[in-house]
Amino acid sequence: MPARPASPDGTLRLHRRFAARVLGNQRDLVVWLPPGMDGRRRRHPVVYFQDGQNLFDPLTAFLGQAWHAGRTAAELIRAGELDAPIMVGIYNTGFARMDEYAPTRGEFAGWDGETCRSRGRARAYARFVATEVKPFIDARYPTRPGAADTAIAGSSMGGLVALYAALWHPRVFGAAGVMSPSAWWDDGAPMRFVEGLKKKPAVRLWLDTGTAEPGWENARRLREALTARGWREGDDLHYLEVDGAEHNEAAWAARTGPMLQWMVGSGGSGQG
Repeated sequence: MPARPASPDGTLRLHRRFAARVLGNQRDLVVWLPPGMDGRRRRHPVVYFQDGQNLFDPLTAFLGQAWHAGRTAAELIRAGELDAPIMVGIYNTGFARMDEYAPTRGEFAGWDGETCRSRGRARAYARFVATEVKPFIDARYPTRPGAADTAIAGSSMGGLVALYAALWHPRVFGAAGVMSPSAWWDDGAPMRFVEGLKKKPAVRLWLDTGTAEPGWENARRLREALTARGWREGDDLHYLEVDGAEHNEAAWAARTGPMLQWMVGSGGSGQG
């Protein structure tokens, strides 16, 4: 479990080749620990991020564009504006990403323009995070393990699977950060999913989009489906449209701080 030296911006620990039994594969996990964490008296909320290689380090991030989530969180903690979380980045597995993040079978355009297909394994992936990753983290780090202190987040397809995971496992994840979700998937399957919920789960949702993103209006449609199902803006739903923001790592990095504050809370004691 390699660790980088502690710094004012926190500490990173890398767990290589973590076995996903339910998925039959492996991936790395990177864990960010807040500055000053002593591992004894204080316990921390946890946020589980998808596409974990993009969170902290430009050397592993897509096109070198990291979110710098650790730096952002550390600045907010020092200002007393964030209840210091532990952040877990779950790496994607390359081409299998679309298999694992998509909630239904469907087609998508690959980087080369060719039509690709997803098997729609999001339910298995959500179970992996809820029943394999989370117990591993709770056993090794000073977490506050209840749903009220556990969030899941991501962007694009990662945001979509975060939404589904929270709604499938509301006793595990009490909040979800749904950034620029691919709500267009399978001709609007996410909206149909929300509309078909038998009961509204007690999950708080951050939902955002940039107005320069292709198909950004689908996020607005998703918001409408959520409010029709009982979520209330200003209460358990925060919806944000950012004028001119694009569908890229820089845009999501800019919204990470406010999303963390909304999901985790500001200036909590963290005692447990």
